Amino acid sequence: QVQLVESGGGLVQPGGSLRLSCAASGSIARISAMGWFRQAPGKQRELVATVSRGGRLNEADSLKGRFTISRDNAKGTVYLQMNNLKPEDTAVYYCYAAIFVADYWGQGTQVTVSS
Repeated sequence: QVQLVESGGGLVQPGGSLRLSCAASGSIARISAMGWFRQAPGKQRELVATVSRGGRLNEADSLKGRFTISRDNAKGTVYLQMNNLKPEDTAVYYCYAAIFVADYWGQGTQVTVSS
């Protein structure tokens, strides 16, 4: 079992930056992939980026160059640095962790990009 708690969301103007953090507790040594998904109003949840324990990345092509994921395996944390934010990045951002075939989700943190 893993529990995930996100932080760092909020309101930012277009062109601004935010850094999301997610801290896992529980069986963090068993976590394989960690990462982020997002869900905008009226849309399906979509991949932002995930990173394996060994550092392999799986990123949304449309976000490369603006969003950067990083992970600290020892601490069980994953981060998402978001730069040059756009109104279309407005969504609830969910932290994700996988242990074998089990998926775990955080409660989500709201990111709103608006002037």
